[in-house]
Amino acid sequence: MPSFVITEKCDGCTGQDKTACMYICPHDLMTLKKDVKKAVNQEPVQCWECYSCVKICPQQAIEIRCYADFAPLGGSVIPLPASDSIMWTVKFRNGNIKRFKFPTRTVLPGEVNIFAGEGEAKADFSKVKEQGFFTHHATGKALPVPAAA
Repeated sequence: MPSFVITEKCDGCTGQDKTACMYICPHDLMTLKKDVKKAVNQEPVQCWECYSCVKICPQQAIEIRCYADFAPLGGSVIPLPASDSIMWTVKFRNGNIKRFKFPTRTVLPGEVNIFAGEGEAKADFSKVKEQGFFTHHATGKALPVPAAA
């Protein structure tokens, strides 16, 4: 389900050029209705449901109706971010509440060394044109190598 703004809570990030949700939305769906100074999801069908806008909203004015796999219809999920963690409160329609806390980390731009640590490529790319370098993900069989042009 796409995100929606609770207009009673939204203050349009008063005094800012852009609202926090406009800044963070990876699909540029959030916009500010200048006449009422409220944020709105201008294209709900296109929402990726990434929860970025929900997590960043300082007024907690944005919600997403949950899928039945983790919070049945009528439930809600509310994030409470802190400097070193985020706590998710799941309210079920029967009144039960569960809270989940996860550590978070923030890395400043430019401080990530993509060549350090684990996850480095182990393949010998000098053999990329040889038979068997690429395999099918399901069968594990070698894929044909394209003929040289």
